[in-house]
This record gives sequence, C-alpha cells and structure tokens, in this order.
Amino acid sequence: MRAAFLKTPGLQWNCAVAGNLLLGLAADVSCDAILGGRVSLHQPRKGHRAGTDAVLLAAAAPANISGLMLDIGAGAGTAGLIVAMRSPLSRLGLVEDDPLVAALAKENLALNGLADRARVHEADIFSSKARRAAGLVPGEAALVITNPPFADPDRVRASPYAGKRSAHVMQKSGAEILTDWVRACLALLAPGGTFLMIHRPEALPDILTACGQRIGAVSVLPIHPRQDKAANRILLRGKKGSRAPFALAPALVLQEQGRFTPRVEAIHLGEALIDW
Repeated sequence: MRAAFLKTPGLQWNCAVAGNLLLGLAADVSCDAILGGRVSLHQPRKGHRAGTDAVLLAAAAPANISGLMLDIGAGAGTAGLIVAMRSPLSRLGLVEDDPLVAALAKENLALNGLADRARVHEADIFSSKARRAAGLVPGEAALVITNPPFADPDRVRASPYAGKRSAHVMQKSGAEILTDWVRACLALLAPGGTFLMIHRPEALPDILTACGQRIGAVSVLPIHPRQDKAANRILLRGKKGSRAPFALAPALVLQEQGRFTPRVEAIHLGEALIDW
C-alpha cells in the first residue's frame, strides 16, 4: 500500500544531486517528504517505493525506543527512520542486501540528521556469517521491525524492475523461506526485546510456526482496507522470552468513503501512533 507523499522544490533539487552521485541519472531518484514533512526520503522513481505498509509498521512500534533498533529488509529505510526520529535515545541499523538501495538508505540517514547514531548493514539476512561480517551482533537489538517480501516467486509475475522485484518477492519459494527470515530476525533480538512485522493474513500460520517458543505475548492486529472488506495486512508483535498468551487486537480500518479515516490520516501525518 502506498502512502501519499508531500513534495517540495528544495527536496527535489537535493535529490537530483543524489541521483547523479548514486545512480548516474538524476531522473532515477525522487526525493519525497512523508509524515507531514517530518521525514525526507531519496528513493527510486521506478521499482519499490515506500508506502502505507512502512508507515503503519513504524506507527505500531513503541513510542520511544532506547538502545539498538534494527529494520530488517529496510529498503530505503522508511520505517526505521520514522521510529528513530521519534526516539532520540535509540541507535538504528538498516539491514538491506541491494547495494543501490542500501546507498539510498545511507543518503537518507544523512538527509534526516541520523548519521551519527545510525548505520546501514549491507547483508544477506539469511546468512549468519554475512550478518556477522556486516556488524550485526546476535541478541543485541531492543527492537526488530520488518516488512519482508510478501510474494512467493512460484505464484506471482515478478516486476521487471530489480529493486521492486527483490522488495516484493522472496528469493525462494515455499514457507521455509519466510521461516528462515523470521528466525534470522529473532536471532538478532535481545532477551525481552520486541519483534514487529507487517505481512499478509494468509502468512500468519507460517509466521506463528516460525516464531515457535522464541517469543511470547504475541499480538496480531488485522488491517482492513475498508469496513466491508477482509483484512489484507496484519501487524504481529511479540516479546522475546515472554510467556504471556496470544492476543488478537482490535482491527484497524484504513478508509471510509474513499479516503483515509481521521485516525489513519493522523498516523500518516505523524500525529498519532497505533495504540495496541
């Protein structure tokens, strides 16, 4: 789901410079302001672009994090940037394996004044060796958030744009690849730390299986595009080492009469969080 972006001439000019430096062509990169202008993003004009999923993921995180927060499969860094900017005592790690997108994420850290307490880890999340080589320490993060690729490559027609394809489609088919993704995330989470994921509802059984006994206090929040439509996203939250029972949170409805509800509009403007 794509959020509405605010654009300013100044940000567009800065992005033209970044486009020349990063991708060789200024036209390849846009610069967008989200959350009512609170966060600025360099991102590809074609391929995967930040949207409502990232905004909701960030809004579902605790209001103020201290310690290390990791955004796994961060793309250009949207969700992690949002949480870090409202959490001045946090340290941020953006984990991304696409070199071009990782370069944009580094630009976004500087653009938003976070370079002194954040870094990009360019790593294959599935490889423990690659994670360690990129500076990711097991069991260190107070918060791990993730918006993984949703699609099974055997069931979808992948985008011709490499960045969009890698953001939307898992590298391999089958439930085991999602299991490996979740378990890699949880390996980086500290005892007592919070895990937060956005995904499609049909993936919930596989996600819960992957979590196993690694986390407790699991809560699932369904997200409905409209009141009369089935949920097409879920947020899942859990705490490592907790023994608290499973809970189903009240649903979030995104739109009424063809536009965001006042609550969801406030979330997109950075004026509200998801209280669950």
